[in-house]
Amino acid sequence: MAGEGAGARSREDVSTESSWATTSARAGEAATTEVAETEHGRTTIAAGVVQKIAAVATREISGVAALGGGVARVFGALRERIPGSSASQTSGVAVEVGEKQAAIDLEITVEYGIALPDLARAVRRNVITAVERMTGLEVVEVNIVVSDIRLPGEEESPAPARVQ
Repeated sequence: MAGEGAGARSREDVSTESSWATTSARAGEAATTEVAETEHGRTTIAAGVVQKIAAVATREISGVAALGGGVARVFGALRERIPGSSASQTSGVAVEVGEKQAAIDLEITVEYGIALPDLARAVRRNVITAVERMTGLEVVEVNIVVSDIRLPGEEESPAPARVQ
């Protein structure tokens, strides 16, 4: 997916550019990147913010059943019980954020019957648009892994109740 289109660049190409001061984040990490500094102050965006934007933009696309693979969703449901944890919201989303650019990796579960290439294009377009509009960062790539498919009549199993 990273090689799609004539203008596509790999992370290796991007990492050699001076504007790529990489900051990575997965659920629970508090990495930040400075996006803009003006005479009136500095704007810093946490990588977790980019993760959440990408997660919401992914879920907005019809045909995306869930973020993350089966195991990631189970651990996300468990972490959700921890007060103050937002890990389940960003499960299946990893980002690398630089000074001016971001790269995003998504792991999704899709509904059965959906054309996967069309779905991937729609997700990619929505994520890029949302992240670029809200953060001002250039999104250089959005890699998508379809790790599971939800069959008709199959519901996501809810997390077991904490107390009975």
